[in-house]
Amino acid sequence: MSVTGFLPITKKEMEERGITQPDFVYVIGDAYVDHPSFGHAIISRILEAHGYSVCIISQPDWKDEKSIAVFGCPRLGFLVSAGNMDSMVNHYFVSRKHRPNDAYTPGGEAGKRPDHATVVYCNLIRRVYRTVPIIIGGIEASLRRMAHYDYWSDSFKRSILLDSQADLISYGMGEKSIVEIADALNSGIEVKDITFIPGTVYKTKDISGIYDGILLPSYEEMKADKKKYADSFMIQYTNTDPFNGKALLEGYPSGQYVVQNPPQEPLSIEEMDDVYALPYMRTYHPSYEEKGGVPAISEIKFSLISNRGCFGGCNFCALTFHQGRTVQVRSHESILEEAELITKDKDFKGYIHDVGGPTANFRAPSCGKQLVHGVCKDRQCLFPRPCPNLKADHQDYLELLRRLRSLPGVKKVFIRSGIRFDYLLADKDDTFFRELVLHHISGQLKVAPEHISDAVLCRMGKPENAVYERFRKKYKKLNEELGMNQYLVPYLMSSHPGSTLKEAVELAEYLRDLGYMPEQVQDFYPTPSTVSTVMYYTEIDPRDGKSVYVCKNPHEKAMQRALIQYRNPKNYDLVCEALTKAGRTDLIGFDKKCLIRPRRQSVGNAKGAGKDMDLSYGRKNLKSPAPGAKTGQKPAKKKTIRNVHRKK
Repeated sequence: MSVTGFLPITKKEMEERGITQPDFVYVIGDAYVDHPSFGHAIISRILEAHGYSVCIISQPDWKDEKSIAVFGCPRLGFLVSAGNMDSMVNHYFVSRKHRPNDAYTPGGEAGKRPDHATVVYCNLIRRVYRTVPIIIGGIEASLRRMAHYDYWSDSFKRSILLDSQADLISYGMGEKSIVEIADALNSGIEVKDITFIPGTVYKTKDISGIYDGILLPSYEEMKADKKKYADSFMIQYTNTDPFNGKALLEGYPSGQYVVQNPPQEPLSIEEMDDVYALPYMRTYHPSYEEKGGVPAISEIKFSLISNRGCFGGCNFCALTFHQGRTVQVRSHESILEEAELITKDKDFKGYIHDVGGPTANFRAPSCGKQLVHGVCKDRQCLFPRPCPNLKADHQDYLELLRRLRSLPGVKKVFIRSGIRFDYLLADKDDTFFRELVLHHISGQLKVAPEHISDAVLCRMGKPENAVYERFRKKYKKLNEELGMNQYLVPYLMSSHPGSTLKEAVELAEYLRDLGYMPEQVQDFYPTPSTVSTVMYYTEIDPRDGKSVYVCKNPHEKAMQRALIQYRNPKNYDLVCEALTKAGRTDLIGFDKKCLIRPRRQSVGNAKGAGKDMDLSYGRKNLKSPAPGAKTGQKPAKKKTIRNVHRKK
């Protein structure tokens, strides 16, 4: 494959393009993948479309200063992003153990970027180029733009703007702010004077010119008092809207302030279309072929992004801080045009893997007021129940899916992004639900009730369990009516703030009654800039100021997780301990309501009386008959019983 269409990643490629000095050098923690699912591809192509040259340094050796000087000093500045994921989430499981691979690196190789990559890359640049402007962005910088709790070091950190020594943060999706930054630098404005662009964060010692800003508690105050951090976070949370958000000021020692301007305005349909119409190569740079390519491409190569933003408001999700609550969409024509490109790919087999975004079935703002007045500061669109102003309508999405299904060469269009089931139920027209079941599921539909305890769901910002039950029953009924035999796979989360062993046992009982044991369970992961992470750190719900139980002990977290998979023989000891500690030993026994059998039972026969026999899980974990019941099976050989206790 020719590299002509890719942005330069080597000096030779830069020279082939006739560039003597790039306007920007973009340092990224991922492999270079020129596809609109990758933030670095969008930002670099946007800049290119506005006449700026961009060269890419992908995964530089952070221990070698030469790795950052491949293209020399850029004319306008360095752009830095840790990648599509926070580098710490990329590196570690919630247990803080290293992940064995990295889907965003050639060959899936782990360890090709440092911990806290944005900070490390910027400090490397500063050692080589002391005065060059540095603008940071991407998910890592966006969610750490103000003081925040860092789970991996269990510490309260300053704004990443200070630790990185960068000049500006372009937070959120950044298409508008990055062009305004580039234009300002190109016009000769010094980077320290670029304080006026929406969607940016800057540092200053002079706040006299800031109009109508909100002074947050200082970093030192928040570090000393977790309640002040909870209060500060809630102010930030209610100022994430471009239409009604205010500038936020966070003080640091020596009179320095980190100032967050309100977010950039959401993209219009035409602007979204323009972003996705840029000349992406739609794959990874060919230099990665010898290592087997970049694994992440397989998940998105035949998928279509329909929307961004989410008004779902789940407390454990950072979308409110990154993409915002206002849903932005592409036109049908834009999506169909991209779908036609996909069908011409030599590897396309007729299956579009996904048509969605953060929430697949959101295709418009939740109500007509949002694009004028912004989202509500004091209420959510779906929690604790749908707002009366919510417009639940799937007609546009339904029409889009029908048009995609009719494209030549398309056999099936799947939906694998999250379906918000409470929004689906709020739509009085069942047409979309029926067509979802009939056309867009690959044997099983994955949804995210997350838990069944209403006490925990309230802390999660999720609808009460009765809503999921209505959805589950309706899904089953539609499958029966349509002659389909498709399953529902619920995503569940253990150890979320508010969940004690009591609620974990309730969830296990629910799964028992459902006859379902999930193969995967997500232990709550405290990532920056979520309401749930603030609860985890402060043990306070920032929404109401009330204290919250937080499971932090690794052993208790293991017990809560094990309860969800109580049928797994490897979890027996943890489940038994959890039930004992929760005062629920009534669930240890032979009754059909019990989760596990007793570990030992007296063997009452002539030669083995008084001996103990292990009656925990059998190889197939079959249900035990009631004591004394006739099973028709031959009794175990006496030799077997003796062998079990030979060492006693």
